[in-house]
Amino acid sequence: ILFEEKTDVDIEGGEYGRALQAASLEGHEKIAHILLSAGADVNAQGGEYGNALQAASAGGYRRVVTLLLNDGANVSAWGGGYGSAFHAASDRDYEKIVRLLLNIGADVNAQGGYCGSALQAASS
Repeated sequence: ILFEEKTDVDIEGGEYGRALQAASLEGHEKIAHILLSAGADVNAQGGEYGNALQAASAGGYRRVVTLLLNDGANVSAWGGGYGSAFHAASDRDYEKIVRLLLNIGADVNAQGGYCGSALQAASS
């Protein structure tokens, strides 16, 4: 119904920043796909998790992470509490997501976010 009313899929506000980030954090793959198909910006910044890829990584949703990466999500994007998707997955001990992000170029030595480095995040 909302899409029939020409809803702005990238409107910003609230804890999650944007609808795509909220869907990603909660693992709603179908909703994330619908939002991306409607033109949501996969790399939009804002909210507690910085971007949709970081949100999906923090939530541990590998299929959503893969969907976002296939749609052009930037593995090196910074922002939000964790700093990056790689830091979020490392902090939450989501090994499959950590490996996926490493395989596509996540910087293992990058610094930032709550824990500083991914190694510090994984160690906490």
